[in-house]
Amino acid sequence: MNHNVMDRLHALLTELSLVQADALLEGTLERAAKEEPAYPDFLLDLLSMEKEFRTSRILQTRTRMAGLPYLKTLAQFDFSFQPSIDERQIKDMQTLRFIADYGNVILLGPPGVGKTHLAVGLAIEAMRGGYGAYFVTANDLINDLGKAVREGKLEQRMRQYTRSKVLIIDEVGYLPLDPVGATVFFQLVSARYERGSIILTSNKSYTDWGTVFGDQTIAAAILDRLLHHSTTVNIRGDSYRLKERKKAGLFSPAPPARDEEAAHATGA
Repeated sequence: MNHNVMDRLHALLTELSLVQADALLEGTLERAAKEEPAYPDFLLDLLSMEKEFRTSRILQTRTRMAGLPYLKTLAQFDFSFQPSIDERQIKDMQTLRFIADYGNVILLGPPGVGKTHLAVGLAIEAMRGGYGAYFVTANDLINDLGKAVREGKLEQRMRQYTRSKVLIIDEVGYLPLDPVGATVFFQLVSARYERGSIILTSNKSYTDWGTVFGDQTIAAAILDRLLHHSTTVNIRGDSYRLKERKKAGLFSPAPPARDEEAAHATGA
């Protein structure tokens, strides 16, 4: 193998920032010497590995910047444990058409049924599809934007939550919002309306959102924008966390009442 040519090849690949192609060049050439592929096939193989490397690196960067609480894919979701979920509906979301259409996904259900897992899984799919995503809990979001209001920096902070193509807001409804919190939430939803997608999880049905936001009018305005282009997934089932506790033997039914307690309960 001509060392002068190899040096020039390495230099050229480095100059073109083809990092992975440069690292794999000699191994690929050795394999090609044995298999004798056509020149286009050899070049395709080398450049495909470069592309795969770049895609993986971009995904790692996006994932790190997304602030996900954990990495769980949709493939890891146990649909058999939650039969109320239409798996075909989730698979349709995996096409990411809702992002291209600036649509939203609303995941409703009691704690522990897998809402956050589905939201994270959809975010990972979005990033694999080339979209940026950002995850935040509703509590952290409201605290951050409320602080920005007090400091006169709301517009600056709002950019953090509008720049990503997909914004995941987790746990809406676990804590009621004060008037400032409700107002900034409305402003954020309005700022993203038909400009970017929201994936939102909540333990409250839509009829309870007036209580969550402390005002029926502002709750209706938020829902009007969220639901205009949206898919709602209602999850009715048991908690995964409770399932795991039972499996581990950490959960047992309450002991039967003692005789005197039972007698008292029946008025004997």
